[in-house]
Amino acid sequence: MGEEREDPQKLKRLAADSYDYDNDSRWPDYWNNVLIPPHMASRDDVVSHFKRKFYQRYVDPDFVVEPMSVGGSSSQPMRSSTTSSSSPLTNNQPRARSSGSTNRTSGTSTTAGPGPSPTPLRWDRQTVLFSVNAWVFVVAFLAAIPLVPKHLSHRAYRLCFLGTLCSSLYSLYSQYGKPRAWNWQALQVYFQSIIASKDFLYFIYCLTFVTSHLCLKFALIPILCWSFEHVAKFLRRNFSRSTLYRKYLEEPCVWVESNSSTLNIVTSHAEIGLGFLLIISLFSWQRNIIQAFMYWQLLKLMYHIPVTAPYHQSVWAQIGRSVNPLIQRHAPFLKTPISTIQRWWLRCLSILGREGVRCIRYQHQLVKISNHLISWF
Repeated sequence: MGEEREDPQKLKRLAADSYDYDNDSRWPDYWNNVLIPPHMASRDDVVSHFKRKFYQRYVDPDFVVEPMSVGGSSSQPMRSSTTSSSSPLTNNQPRARSSGSTNRTSGTSTTAGPGPSPTPLRWDRQTVLFSVNAWVFVVAFLAAIPLVPKHLSHRAYRLCFLGTLCSSLYSLYSQYGKPRAWNWQALQVYFQSIIASKDFLYFIYCLTFVTSHLCLKFALIPILCWSFEHVAKFLRRNFSRSTLYRKYLEEPCVWVESNSSTLNIVTSHAEIGLGFLLIISLFSWQRNIIQAFMYWQLLKLMYHIPVTAPYHQSVWAQIGRSVNPLIQRHAPFLKTPISTIQRWWLRCLSILGREGVRCIRYQHQLVKISNHLISWF
């Protein structure tokens, strides 16, 4: 059972080790910006560790890289697996010192210095994201329950998007940092590196709804799936030996791990359905033209970005197979406007290219237009 849960990360680790870093133009710049002592830069385990970090940052964000401290004592466990003569000496020295200290303290009533303290809770990136996503999941669940009072439900609805927006922004900052400069060229390079990430998509998604007065509970489905997946992965990785986890949380966490594609498909259906709900809302008093326009640009981006393209393209293909026969049979006059919309929808391919990272110019033009519209209103 444990081997099956580790299989995805093992496959990702093999893919990271077999990745062709020499032909990737981003690897030399990344390696030159790594600040490590010169005597460690020549070690194979250190180089492979930072190659995996590079693979996690630019290729597969879901790949988990085990932390490696750079201190002198922490480097011994890595060398102990390959050396047989030096490791016993280094391991026996602290044991001799600890035994001597116990002998000295056994005959006296005074207590020596404190023993090895328990490992403190490390608030690293994964822990912070887990805390925020767990909070978002609970608040989103409360916002989706019909029995909650309306004013509390509406406030929880806003807090869900605000929490996911903050977690996505923090994840982007921890992975990609900030732009090297604040000129147009540096910003363009920076956005080209983050625009194909899922965190950026959810940042724009939450920004679209947190600034709108329209309250659509249907928009909480992607937030619930996103936070549930993050929480389940963190619990499975860090609390697999806990009794509470094994008794109550192991089955749902294993289900999430084995059905991540199902969650992505559900999320894609909800995101596309939400786009049609925004179009319907244009005919009500709660209409928001800017929000609908921005959200459909986001859907267009999700259709082309590699991290979400397979699921969105599959959903749109199902919609086409269901709707096209009805249009040809009952409303053939709609073929011309629909073909025009399809050409507009696929036009981003020439901007995105194969990797889906060249749509930054289009996205900046969209932001400029939205800023002008907001200033008018």
